[in-house]
Amino acid sequence: MKIAYFTMEIGLKESIPTYSGGLGILAGDHIKSAADLGLPLVAVSLLYKRGYFLQNISPMGWQEELYPYFDPRAFMEPLPMKVSVPVGGREVKVGVWKYTYQGLKGKVSIYFLDADLEDNTADDRLVTQYLYGGDTHTRICQEAILGIGGYKALKRLERGITTYHMNEGHSAFLTLALYHDLDGDVDRVREHCVFTTHTPVPAGHDVFGYDLAEESLGNFLPPEIREFGGKDGLNMTRLALNLSRACNGVSELHGEVTREMFPGYEIGHITNGVHHLTWTGPDYARLYDQFLPEWRSSPEVLKGAVNIPDETLAEAELSAKRRLIHYVNADSNAGFTEEFLTVGFARRAAAYKRATLFFTDMERLLNLTRNRVQFIFAGKAHPQDEAGKKLIQDIIHTAQKYEGRLRLVYLKNYNMWQGALLTQGVDLWLNNPRRPREASGTSGMKVTFNGGINMSVLDGWWREACNNRVNGWAIGDDEDASDEDTAADFYADLEDAVTTYYANRPQWIKMMKASISDCVPRFNTQRMVSEYLEKYYR
Repeated sequence: MKIAYFTMEIGLKESIPTYSGGLGILAGDHIKSAADLGLPLVAVSLLYKRGYFLQNISPMGWQEELYPYFDPRAFMEPLPMKVSVPVGGREVKVGVWKYTYQGLKGKVSIYFLDADLEDNTADDRLVTQYLYGGDTHTRICQEAILGIGGYKALKRLERGITTYHMNEGHSAFLTLALYHDLDGDVDRVREHCVFTTHTPVPAGHDVFGYDLAEESLGNFLPPEIREFGGKDGLNMTRLALNLSRACNGVSELHGEVTREMFPGYEIGHITNGVHHLTWTGPDYARLYDQFLPEWRSSPEVLKGAVNIPDETLAEAELSAKRRLIHYVNADSNAGFTEEFLTVGFARRAAAYKRATLFFTDMERLLNLTRNRVQFIFAGKAHPQDEAGKKLIQDIIHTAQKYEGRLRLVYLKNYNMWQGALLTQGVDLWLNNPRRPREASGTSGMKVTFNGGINMSVLDGWWREACNNRVNGWAIGDDEDASDEDTAADFYADLEDAVTTYYANRPQWIKMMKASISDCVPRFNTQRMVSEYLEKYYR
């Protein structure tokens, strides 16, 4: 058995800019846990030498994108090989870089594909420069390089692959590469492929017009492509669904939503997790080493966190919080204090995530939080998402308007390092998407490894994890609820958190322990990857 894991983005560390957000971080955590478990897995992605982008915020509060060049030589080695991918009637040459991740029990080889070669035209060299950059033509070229180029590279680099795991539909062209190799035997293609979708909204699924697909891939598209990809357009999710033996969503609710979106397919679910060794901060790692030393190889033992002495847990909490507050003050001159309830909200700036919901009733918010609560916001908007950029600007303008009455900062350039600092140091983590548009969510899981507490709409993973007012708070919401009703519920929950719990230290520490012991044993990628092994890989 050997698994090949294909993904458009991978978040391994903040210094390797091959990720944009949750999908890439999840992919990196999947790979890390596979190495910890000693699974025979290899991974394939694209090498973006201009990355996603570095985020700057202008004096007017508007997001600006910077694209510095990334030199991969310090992190990975170029392999002495190239493969050819048919794109637009040309053979685009693709180089391969190898990165090796060492886990607890084994290593995983990660192959990054690179079209920035002298053999190619100037336009073709640009195809792999930017993550999620360019137009639809660039996107289909990227996906051809990932799926077809990745398949061809692995044929030369790795023997004995039994399963190709497509992480989202971006890599679904690998099914067509298999289809060519297996002489059009659809059943044999399906035997080799499994597919995970992360997107509960139709707009998140790539669909290419067949004119563009034929122009880009030509004869590589089989005559019966419409049977596989859909009649009205080449839907990459349908292509993956039709040519896989198994498919899954990434939470119980997301599985239900995906079955409604794509009726007629057998679609299961495996709820996401996070890599415990990556996201547990140094303060809590020392704590767990002292009281639950098996946690590094067996994160499920952290169910025993309820027995950690209160004062020792409180020391770890304060140390992590001080580190975060020091960074925030150094970055923003905000004058934050470790005494106040510190609330974090950090994720991609997209309309459905409703980052400005908290400002629905400003007077109530100000009265509730004055000299008691401080907010840290962060997150990038997609470069082409003007509405997302406007959300960021609205948050910054609100902080400026109520300066002195509302303690709120917006940290720029949210990345893995900053995400770790935030999830390790905040007291409370907010999440209020419009349900059911959050497929799973993983940032709130990271908080639980560090004694943080979630306050979230019951979407994605939190619907499975929440025990209201025991290990966190459930913000009331459904698809039809108004933003005003959801905001009112949030204010009531926040007041409860501030007055009933945070003001009563034993009560707060009891909830911290419940957050760790209830969530951590389940919502980690060691459990998740083990499920993939049992359900799909074997």
